[in-house]
This record gives sequence, structure tokens and C-alpha cells, in this order.
Amino acid sequence: MNEFEFCIIASGLDPKSQDFEQRFYDAGCDDATISFQKGHIIVDFTREARSIDHAIVSAVRDVEAAGARVDRIEPDPLVSLSDIAARTGMSRAAMTQYSKGQRGRDFPAPIARVTSDSPLWDWAAVARWLFQNDKIDRETVIEAAALRAANAAIEAHETRLQQVLQRCLRSCEKSLGKKAA
Repeated sequence: MNEFEFCIIASGLDPKSQDFEQRFYDAGCDDATISFQKGHIIVDFTREARSIDHAIVSAVRDVEAAGARVDRIEPDPLVSLSDIAARTGMSRAAMTQYSKGQRGRDFPAPIARVTSDSPLWDWAAVARWLFQNDKIDRETVIEAAALRAANAAIEAHETRLQQVLQRCLRSCEKSLGKKAA
């Protein structure tokens, strides 16, 4: 079993209700910290599971069993250069150089706020590039792909989350091949 850390951002329950936290505990979220911030329920998991897809699917099931609606899963799939540096343990300066093509070629283009001073990148695409350039490990790429696929499925109200994630992970693992960081 491995441990996976992620947050489920949810809504639909009254945080002032006396049984607010107990509902999550009773539903199986005993491996999570429950809070309410900025109008959202935050269910911060450290979940043991055999794989990231099992961790995500079981956590989503448990949050929904508590009566909440799952809005998304974090860490956020959109990242700034500072976020990338923090997730990888590399410096912000190195990330800036990668993004400008000064330290490597073909760094992914930003996908949001492209014309602003603080563009955002797709973490799964950046993680894949970093893996291909021997900067991060394979599991980080797989987890990034799983979180992106889970969020897309949640946004699309997909009812077969397990199957969506399994397809995503098979495709990701196949595309990564045997290369190890």
C-alpha cells in the first residue's frame, strides 16, 4: 500500500451543522482533515491505497457518502512557475529558464492567462516534460495525469470515475515506457 495526499474540494453541506465533521468520519474519511475555507468544504486526505486511482475513487465515494458534492480535486492542475518549482524542489529561476527555452527545449506552453504576467501551465504536461528530461520520477507524472483525468470526469459529471482513471493510467504508463528518472 502507498500513501497519496490530495484534497477534495466539496460543497453542499452546512459547516455549522453539529454533525458536519462526524458525517465525514462516519462515511470513511477518517484519514482526512475536514475544514471549511472561503465558502468550500476542504477534505484533506492522506489515503492509503494500492494506486492513485483507487485512492481518488474511494475518497470521492466517501465524500459523496457524507452528503457532500465533489467539486474538484487538488493540488490544482493549473500551475505557475513558482508552483512548479515548489512541487519539484527546483528553483523558480530554473523553471523560468526552462519556460523560456534557455535550459532545454520544447517546454510546454502555458494554457491559461497566456497574455498576463503570471501565466499558468497544465501540471500534467509539465510533469511529463520534466520526466522526459530526467527531472522528476515516473510516479509524479502518473499522479498528475490521474488528477487531471479525475477533475475532467468530475466536471463532466462522469459516473464511471474508476473506469476513466484506469484508462487514463494505462495510457499514461504505456506512453511513458520503461524510462526511469
